[in-house]
Amino acid sequence: MSEPARSIAAWEALFRTQVAIMRRLSTDFPHDDISFNEYDVLYTVSRAGERGLRLRDLNKNVLLTQPSISRLVDRLASRNLVAKLGDPQDARGTVIRLTDEGQAAFRAVARVHGATIHRVVGDCLEPEELDMLIHLTRKLRANLPAD
Repeated sequence: MSEPARSIAAWEALFRTQVAIMRRLSTDFPHDDISFNEYDVLYTVSRAGERGLRLRDLNKNVLLTQPSISRLVDRLASRNLVAKLGDPQDARGTVIRLTDEGQAAFRAVARVHGATIHRVVGDCLEPEELDMLIHLTRKLRANLPAD
């Protein structure tokens, strides 16, 4: 197999596996409190800690378009799951932080969702394979040009 063909085969395998896993995780996702997309935003904001995350940085790290993210953040803020604050570094910017209610909702769903991820991914791969998967996917992502 040529190097380009091998690269294409690796991409197809990665992409199709990701789609299949996402479909499974979406099917098993506990939809009662928050949606899959809302969880993605809450997860991303939670990783930023107490300092929060600038809205433009949130846009770079979730799987939605910018207008969709803005509307979703507005809905989360109206439910008191996130707070929208002025950015002290840039008056034009907005910082998003989890509220206590948002943190509690995120944690409740994360426990169930995490268990599903472990069943789908962790039960299939050995610890060394999981480490290699982490290493390889981080390497691929790090090699992409910055936005």
